[in-house]
Amino acid sequence: MRGVAWTGGLLLAAVALACGVRAARAHDTPAASPPKAASAPPTDHFMIFGGVDGWQNGLFSHAGLVWAPRGLNEDGFILKFLAGSGVYRYRASTTETLGLATLLDALPGWHFKQGRADITLYAGLDFQNHRLRPDDLANTMRGLHSGLRIGADLWWQPTEKTMTSLSASYASIGQGYWSRLAYGWHLLDRFYAGPEIHAMGDVTYRQWRAGAHVTALRMGSFEWSLGAGAVTDSDNRSGFYGRIGVLLRR
Repeated sequence: MRGVAWTGGLLLAAVALACGVRAARAHDTPAASPPKAASAPPTDHFMIFGGVDGWQNGLFSHAGLVWAPRGLNEDGFILKFLAGSGVYRYRASTTETLGLATLLDALPGWHFKQGRADITLYAGLDFQNHRLRPDDLANTMRGLHSGLRIGADLWWQPTEKTMTSLSASYASIGQGYWSRLAYGWHLLDRFYAGPEIHAMGDVTYRQWRAGAHVTALRMGSFEWSLGAGAVTDSDNRSGFYGRIGVLLRR
């Protein structure tokens, strides 16, 4: 792969509100205590996330943090930090080349909530470093680079039992881009599942994916996502991809 495009690809689901009322005592109780006021759940201001994504010609991992001063489910300013690293291989002329990539982003943005839709827009600094073995002087991605990254995430629930997710980002470094579109049905009252497609690449490379996903699988305090399917690229290589992600709100 001649370049790498990343995102912290984020799915912002609405937090369910809980309330309860304590039953009154039996009729022969001398005096019934007044019911306690229902307390709202604490507001989450941080989302910690991470994941691994790979296929036979590349393996990448990422981790990050989103901070929302007003709360993750409220309109307002957000600040996203993303770090990633990985390894990829490609053929430069007749030479098999191995690339080692690292990435660091600082991305301020804004979160909007409209009915069943959550939209996040962000833009900020992007730093990438690519080391090649053996060195490929023709690869413009080699070495340390700084630039701009912009992106958007959409989570929309058209009905109580369905979801649509769209994420995309663009980096000025190498004109790298990443995008994902997914649709899902709420199954077993535990997670969403359905089809997904990806498109990613840079100025010299393109990759396309089609597969299936499981999203928002809650296990304790953690929320998991999984994806797998077929992949092909502009170097006429085909195969299968797999990914796993996890997030925690606090």
